Amino acid sequence: MKKIINFRFATVEKLMEVVNIKQVINDKKFVEWFNYNYKISAEEENFLKNHINLHRLYLSYYNEQKLTVKFIVPIINKVNFYFKDVQDWYGSEISCELNNFILKGKPDLMVAKGIYRPKTPYFFIQEHKKTINPGGNPQYQVLAEMLAAINLNKTNKIFGSFVIGRIWQFVILEKSKNGNYEYFISKVFDALDYQNLKQIYINLQGVKFLYC
Repeated sequence: MKKIINFRFATVEKLMEVVNIKQVINDKKFVEWFNYNYKISAEEENFLKNHINLHRLYLSYYNEQKLTVKFIVPIINKVNFYFKDVQDWYGSEISCELNNFILKGKPDLMVAKGIYRPKTPYFFIQEHKKTINPGGNPQYQVLAEMLAAINLNKTNKIFGSFVIGRIWQFVILEKSKNGNYEYFISKVFDALDYQNLKQIYINLQGVKFLYC
């Protein structure tokens, strides 16, 4: 009987039961992504600065739903992942059978090809409250989602991000030819700092134009 791992309750120990996976520190992996040449317009600059001012006092108190709806989604809408047959999806289930395990769940947010349901995921965002709680660690949740997607897509690389309150970090998962996996986690970006939020926005534009 296949064991089920729900994304929401994934841990690195559970994922290590499924595949050989480890974290590696290598900031060079993010160089192409984070240096995507995107020039922010004056209108976008005003949007980002106003977004910070609007949420600066209260962001730390937002629950997950409010964090998504009021802070994250307006940024995603501004990037505009809706083009051709690619769009952003919220709470849509994906699943994957891998090495006698079933990885399944509903990612908070993913960018994927598909018209009526997501078929080819490219990028994930898993959000959380201001602190990690017993309900799950967003770092491992997004990693489980990316592990399922990289096998659904039959590719060797996929991208994601996890958000804890004002803090964003980006993730790259790579599959080697021998079937082992390595994942890389970026430095921390503080979304209430303009220069950091500007880089987050550029990183998201990089996802759109480089990897979708």
